Amino acid sequence: MNDASLHGVLRRWGHRWLALASVLCLLAGAAQAQAGGGSPPMAGRNLLLGAGDQVRVIVFQNNDLALEARVDGDGRLTYPFLGVLDVGGKSPAQVERMIAEGLEARGVLKRPQVSVLVTQIRSQQFAVLGNVNRPGQFVLDTMLSVSSALAQAGGVTVNGADTAVLSRFDGGQLKNIEVDLVEMFRAGASRGQDYLLQPGDVIFVHRAPLFYISGQVQRPGALRLERGMTVMQALSAGGGLNLRGTERGMSITRRSPSGELVTLEAQPSTRLEPDDVLFIRESVF
Repeated sequence: MNDASLHGVLRRWGHRWLALASVLCLLAGAAQAQAGGGSPPMAGRNLLLGAGDQVRVIVFQNNDLALEARVDGDGRLTYPFLGVLDVGGKSPAQVERMIAEGLEARGVLKRPQVSVLVTQIRSQQFAVLGNVNRPGQFVLDTMLSVSSALAQAGGVTVNGADTAVLSRFDGGQLKNIEVDLVEMFRAGASRGQDYLLQPGDVIFVHRAPLFYISGQVQRPGALRLERGMTVMQALSAGGGLNLRGTERGMSITRRSPSGELVTLEAQPSTRLEPDDVLFIRESVF
């Protein structure tokens, strides 16, 4: 092979390696953005822009018209030749058309190709907090329900309650809506409580309620209170009676609505309430 042929082969392979390297860099960048929880520049194409969102405007073959700016508190953006643009509540595609039509109408460019990339999203967010596996803030760039939001947060932890509280502002007033997660997925249920999220919503999952069992049982201490749990079920959760325990004379200590502690006689079918203290007596025989 002569030098010219060898040079041609190396040049062709060089182009191939350059293309491969470019693909690998793009994949690495996407993976890094996903791992870091951030949004890549093309994220948020479906969302409506709002205050605090940062956008990058690119006009093909016109670097002087490129712009990186943040939408102000009134939903406005200032752009060269066009002045102040009202972009709040508009999608990136709508803003692209607005800028392209404006530049063409003012004779700046003919048939400009405009791209609007959302580089940071602040206006369309929700939060999932409490006893979930990945609490934090998330981008609301599509229609999302409470159950889908909990899935994004990694689901409820083993210590989490089977209800969640959805906090949102409605007409300037903060409303707390309790969502029954068990009822939502009950067979035949309409899932009416699986509310669609709005920007600014906060979902909070409390810790599961507890009860306390003491006395002559195998495993005394604090235990999770299951829905509708009876004294007999609680006794089983505590490992059952030890060698000195008896089911006679069981008692429950609970706090009354007035805040006073009262002691009640407990039957095997008695239902427990959060923070009850179930006491198992010692057999006299």
